[in-house]
Order: sequence, then C-alpha cells, then structure tokens
Amino acid sequence: MTPGLVAIAAYLALQLGIGVWIARRIRNESDYLLAGRSLGYTFATFSIFATWFGSETVVGSAGNSFRDGVSLGNAEPFGYGLCLILMGLVFAGPLWRRRLTTLADLFRQRYSVPVERLAAVILIPGSILWAAAQIRSFGYVVSSAAPSIPIDAAIGGAAAFTLLYTVFGGLLADVIHDLLQGVTITVGLIVLLVGVLMQLNHSGGLATVLADVGPVSLLPTTGAMSFWDIAEEWAIPVCGSVIATELVGRIIATRTPNVARRSSMMAGGLYMVVGSIPLVIGLLGQHIVPALAEPEQVIPAVAHALLPTIFFAIFSGALVSAILSTVDSTLLVSSGLMSHNLVVPMFGVTNERTKVRIARAGVLIFGALAYVQAIRAEGVFELVEDASAFGSAGTLVTVCFGLFTSLGGPIAAMLTLAMGVVSYLTASFAGYPFPFLLSLGLSLLTYVVVAVMERVAVRTQRA
Repeated sequence: MTPGLVAIAAYLALQLGIGVWIARRIRNESDYLLAGRSLGYTFATFSIFATWFGSETVVGSAGNSFRDGVSLGNAEPFGYGLCLILMGLVFAGPLWRRRLTTLADLFRQRYSVPVERLAAVILIPGSILWAAAQIRSFGYVVSSAAPSIPIDAAIGGAAAFTLLYTVFGGLLADVIHDLLQGVTITVGLIVLLVGVLMQLNHSGGLATVLADVGPVSLLPTTGAMSFWDIAEEWAIPVCGSVIATELVGRIIATRTPNVARRSSMMAGGLYMVVGSIPLVIGLLGQHIVPALAEPEQVIPAVAHALLPTIFFAIFSGALVSAILSTVDSTLLVSSGLMSHNLVVPMFGVTNERTKVRIARAGVLIFGALAYVQAIRAEGVFELVEDASAFGSAGTLVTVCFGLFTSLGGPIAAMLTLAMGVVSYLTASFAGYPFPFLLSLGLSLLTYVVVAVMERVAVRTQRA
C-alpha cells in the first residue's frame, strides 16, 4: 500500500468516525437534513465554500486550463463564485424566512402539493449527476495515489465508501468536515502552487515559462466561440446553480437570515480566490507533466511529481476530503427531496426516526445511481454542467416569480417546470448549441403567458 493510499484511508477513517459520532445526536429529520438549523457564520461560510469547491473546481477546471488555456470561455471558478454572491444578495433572506426543509417545500407553500412533487422529481436528477462527478474525481485521486488500481475499480471503491460515509452523519457531520477540509485543501493548493513555481524557476527560469504558457486571453483562442457560446457557458453556473438544492440546503440551515446572506457572499469571494489556484496550476502543469493522457488528472499528477511522499499523501487525503464534502451534500439533498417531499407525505409517516431511516435509504439508492453515471460519463466537468443545467431553467423562473411576485398559480408553475426539462433535453439531443439559454427563454415565456391567462380567467369568472 502506497503512502498516498494510506493517507487517503486515514482521512476516510477520520470522516467516517465523525459521521458515526454525530449519528448518535440525530433525533429527527431536521437534525439529519438541516443540522437543527444551527449554522453560524464560520460553519455556514466554509460549508458553502466547501460544498461548491468540489471536483469541478480542483479537477475539472484545472483539466480545462491544462488542455485549452484560460479565457472568458471558462466560467469556472468565477461563474460559480458569482452564483454564490447572487444567492446572498437576492435569494438567501427570502428563502430563509420561508422556514423550508427542502427547496421543494417552496413549491408547496406558494403553489400546490402536485407542483411540490413535480419539482422534487425534477430536482433529484441534478443532484445525482453532481454526486457522480465527485465520485469520478474520487476515483481519479485514488488511481493517482495507487497507479496499480484501475480507474473503474477506484471509482467503485469511491462510491462504496461514499455511501457508507453519507448514511451516518447527515448535515451536521458534513459541515464539520467542510470546515476542516476547506482549510486543509486551501493550504494544500497554496503549497502545491509554490512548489510548481519553485520547480519551474529552477528548471528553466520562471519568466521564460510564464511567457510560454497558454493560451491565456480575454477571448477564447481555441475553436470559434461566439457571444452566445460564452453566454451559454456562463449562464449555466450563474443562473443554473444559484438555486441549486445543495446551496439552498446550506442557506436554510443557518441561524438567521443575516447569517444566510453574508455567509453566501463571503463564500463566493473565497471561492473565486482559492478557485483560481487550480487554473494556474493547470496552465503551468503543461511544463511539468506535458505527456499527461487525461487532462483532468493534472492536479494529482503534478502533486505526485513535485511533492515529497508525505506531503503528497497529505494533499491526496485533503483532496479526497474536499470531494467527499460535496458528495455528502448532493446525496443528502436528493434523499431529502425523496423522503420529505414524496415518500413521507404520500404514506403519512409521522415517526421522526422512521423519517430518518427513509432518508438514509434514499442516500443508498441515489449513491448507487450516481456510481452508474460516474462509470458511464466522459468527464467530470461535463457531469457538473449537466447537473447545473438539467431542469434548472424552469426551476429558476418558477422560484423567482414564486418568491417575489403574486403572479401565477399552480398551472403556470407546472407547465414552466415541465418546459424547462423538455426544452433542455430536446435541444441537447437535437444538437442545438445553446440548450440552456433556449430553455431559460422558453420557461420565462411559458410562465408569463400562462400566468396572465390564469389571471384573465379569474377576473372573467368574477365578472
């Protein structure tokens, strides 16, 4: 067993131990899914940051910059950072005041029970896709730490441990991990970046190397990205993720609306600063591991090449910890949607311990589905984009009108949610280049038209 694998195993054992310890404190559904709504500034900020700072940041964006360079065509990390700031400025306070358990509760409060259930069904697949991205990244890290382990076997082991880890601790265990791994992965990335700079300066002169990296430009230099290409690339993280169920889950678990707002904005700023480091390492990695076959393995490969064995082991463990915090969040929210918004009300479950058992069973089911998707996927970043875009256009439109206006009722909401999914899937399969923007426009048009028709019909009946 390699030192890197030993370190990863140690991190996993620590996180599992915390999960088992916290499990003894879980008494009801709110404890399991929302940590008893007890998060203050420190835990909330680092939990939001760490949940967002997953494989797409460390693995996906670094792989993209290694392969294609950096330009406005790359929305990561700034698109997702802006998303967190937008959540704090616009949505956090109103969402917190609703006293939700899941995002789907908003659709029941504002529209109707059938709309709530449709929303839950639409929201779950995005969380599964995001979990699949993290599991695939976990497999990459394990494979880098122990090259003799095939990538598919590493992904399988990652999925198995993820299920075991997530079932126990719920959100409270997750936020404790988030604080620890947020600090650890940030320090680890800074150390790795310093190591990269020192290595390049020693081998050929840093100024010479920096002049040769790239491409780095304001506008894309690879391919022919138009304005609409760039708009699509940025709309997915900003508009498609601003009301992601994982983010909303952290917001509604805070103590006060002020904590919800400020923590999200602070996490967004932290995310953009720390998230820029993998971009730089990916660019400079072209000179350290130039023959790398899989671009998304650039961060683990550079760490393996430059760091002493003990530091590589620590870094690998921290990277695994970062990935696991995101997996935990995605599986918890998808399970919460299934249990709280579908199974529990449909079968009239009232016992709190039974509710927790149902939520834990959902973690197992959705974790297995995420593993299947992780094996079949082409890459981490593609999974994350699919997770952000799937059905989110209709959800965003419906949430905006539901939170901030009285326009529209159940019919407008249901048709808009359906339009968001159908239009995105149809455009994607048909090869339309801007499926998310199209689904966003059609969802907005659908809601407004149907809502106006509903209002006219009500006035006609009264007359």
